[in-house]
Amino acid sequence: MTIAGIDPSGGAGVLADIRTFAAFGCFGTAAVTSLTFQNTTGVFGAEHQSADCVRAQAQHVIDDMGIDALKTGMLPTFEVIEETEHLITSNKLRNIVVDPVVRSTSGYDLIDSKALRALIRMLFPLADLVTPNIPEAERITGISIENSTDMAAAAEIMRSFGARNVLIKGGHGATILVDGGRKVARDYLYLGTDLVELDADYIETSATHGTGCTLASAIAANMALGKGILESSRVAKNYVNAAIGTPTGLGKGNSPIGFPRRFVGEAK
Repeated sequence: MTIAGIDPSGGAGVLADIRTFAAFGCFGTAAVTSLTFQNTTGVFGAEHQSADCVRAQAQHVIDDMGIDALKTGMLPTFEVIEETEHLITSNKLRNIVVDPVVRSTSGYDLIDSKALRALIRMLFPLADLVTPNIPEAERITGISIENSTDMAAAAEIMRSFGARNVLIKGGHGATILVDGGRKVARDYLYLGTDLVELDADYIETSATHGTGCTLASAIAANMALGKGILESSRVAKNYVNAAIGTPTGLGKGNSPIGFPRRFVGEAK
């Protein structure tokens, strides 16, 4: 299940999550937290759903079908975050991936400061994995991230907030050069205090709409299939890289990434 917002352009949010679940052979379900008004050029507004609305969507599905993994995305209000915490704890949900969506690429705030504090306090301790990108990690921790040392400091702060495992996505400025000039996009996976660096060939493109949602959803799908966090993260990284390499080419802004319909990814 995904609990997240709707992106009507289909590049991110619930629509991208469901598509990603399907790529791994999982049946996706959803509870919509916000109806956003956006396309590939930016976010122009949103109509948030009530906590009662989110609960009614999710609980009936949980009662009927059961949930093997949960991915959260845009949780825009304190009330929705509080309800999400209740859904997780009261139903003893497992394989929880929290993607702390706080701001769109175009600079639109998707969560206010009160809600962000609630998300950290209520959901970080329940998450098996938290997956911020660099700007999100900076806002959550209050520090500037410029290098791997800063990454480690940010991860330690998030662990102090209750997060057991943290994946900091390196797409925002953390690309590095290794192996004789090979350009690499590196993510930093902290399993407790242990660091695993996840590398993939860097692709020069502006077609990156939906990468964060897709990565978190791919991890959740693989966890639902019984894989551990490390293997799920590696397979998800490979999937997203394949999707970036096959963009849709749609829209006048940042094109959505592609969508390999059925992905068999080997953990490397």
